[in-house]
Amino acid sequence: QVQLVESGGGLVQAGGSLRLSCAASGRTFSSYVMGWFRQAPGKEREAVAVISRSGGTAYYLDSMKGRFTISRDNVKNTVYLQMNSLKPEDTAVYYCAASTGAVLVTTTLLYRYWGQGTQVTVSS
Repeated sequence: QVQLVESGGGLVQAGGSLRLSCAASGRTFSSYVMGWFRQAPGKEREAVAVISRSGGTAYYLDSMKGRFTISRDNVKNTVYLQMNSLKPEDTAVYYCAASTGAVLVTTTLLYRYWGQGTQVTVSS
């Protein structure tokens, strides 16, 4: 089992940047595919970025490509999401999640462990 704790959210102006962190407990962090998801009010939770167990491969939702970067440190048991050029439509609660599978997946049902979420608000 793994516990996930996100941090780094907050209020930022459009065009600004934030770096989210997700610290994981346990000794098997490197065995999980990790993902960042977000959920805006009234909308379904959607995948933002997913990273492989080694960190060598990543997937991004099209609207995030070139603006967001996912990375992980398997020594520190932490996954990061660097968000640049933020837009008001990026406002949401951001969650990190861990999948026990080996394939990069974006379906929320395939992620077994979830953090509590961190609020990101982008003002115009």
